[in-house]
Amino acid sequence: MKQDREILRALAERCAELAGLPVMAERKARWYDHNALKSGKPMIVVEMDTFETETLPVPRCEDPFAREIEVNLSRSIVHQTLIDDDVVVPDFYGVDMDLEIREFDLDIKRIHARDEEGRDIGFTWEHPIKDIEREIGSLRHSTFAYDAGATEARLAFADSMIGDILPVRLKNESLRWFGMPSAKIVDLMGLEAMMYAFADCPDTMKALYRFIAGDMISCLEWQEREGLLTPNNGNQYAGAGSYGFTDELPRTGGAGKISSTGDLWGNLNSQETVSVSPEMYREIVYPAYAELASRFGLVYYGCCEPVHAIWEGCLAGLPNLRKVSISPWCDEAIMGEALRGGRVIYSRKPSPNFLGVGRDFDEEGFSSHIAKTLESARGCGLEFIFRDVYTLSGDTGKPARAVRIVRDLVDRMWK
Repeated sequence: MKQDREILRALAERCAELAGLPVMAERKARWYDHNALKSGKPMIVVEMDTFETETLPVPRCEDPFAREIEVNLSRSIVHQTLIDDDVVVPDFYGVDMDLEIREFDLDIKRIHARDEEGRDIGFTWEHPIKDIEREIGSLRHSTFAYDAGATEARLAFADSMIGDILPVRLKNESLRWFGMPSAKIVDLMGLEAMMYAFADCPDTMKALYRFIAGDMISCLEWQEREGLLTPNNGNQYAGAGSYGFTDELPRTGGAGKISSTGDLWGNLNSQETVSVSPEMYREIVYPAYAELASRFGLVYYGCCEPVHAIWEGCLAGLPNLRKVSISPWCDEAIMGEALRGGRVIYSRKPSPNFLGVGRDFDEEGFSSHIAKTLESARGCGLEFIFRDVYTLSGDTGKPARAVRIVRDLVDRMWK
């Protein structure tokens, strides 16, 4: 335990040092302006978690929770020193609440497979629903639990180790990827069965989306009643790769006080309905998402799904929408025209292939790819979020080179 403490304190001191750099204050100010729709250069984020087996040092702590803290602190240090994008090194350490959401009061089993490097990134499900028309009436509501004792023990442990160096705060991560009704349907019945059901029994699918939206709202209201919500209006994840720095939240509580989900960013997506027609999306899927979006103060919508086909008539009217994901499969020009001069940020997800496929980095092709976005998004609030890069093929310098290329192009092209 003494060795664990020494390891953690050295890492915490390095994080505190990085967090105190002038560039971090500059980044924070830019994020606040960016999210407030003020003019400025695009923000750049490279998510590292999908390739961090190639970048993070091997943990040395023996205690399991100490090891978790070690990895989290190391992640912040490596991200800044290796990539140097616009991610802000936290000046605090967040401890996860011990929350359990048992969806539909079922054990939906996942069967996992590891790749040749031992990474657990592939899985399938054992779907409990075989015939949605016949079984929809048997669906149960989800159950929720909070272990206050386990949470307090984790908080006390982290505080005793590093609390005098980095303030320790509780954080509720249960809503980070919560807003995905379509994904929950895939868990229940599988993607192929869901696609057939849209055509074979649309009224049943409408009822299923209504049920799931209601079930999710019950969870939100439970967390409100129990006082479990924590802020995400600062240096917290608030969307598919983006960050939540904003003075517009909280809206109902006082400064720093969260009394309802209306004080939070919501993160919603419906990747699984990419093959559904815009008409089916509008009639069957969208009402559930609109109801959920109305519960949050600000909303980030989308992940990998293209949104251009469902913008008019659906997403353009999504309550509280502030950012929309422009994925590699999205028509950039259409969305640039739609968002230009408006109040929704163009959250671009460049193709991960440039960084994640092959050892060689095609800098010329990458530059053309980024330049197209800068042209398409001219007049929009713009951020670049690099996600789903699963390997750097041994060249850990690629992300930093990509960031430098983006910044150089922005300097030359962005007015």
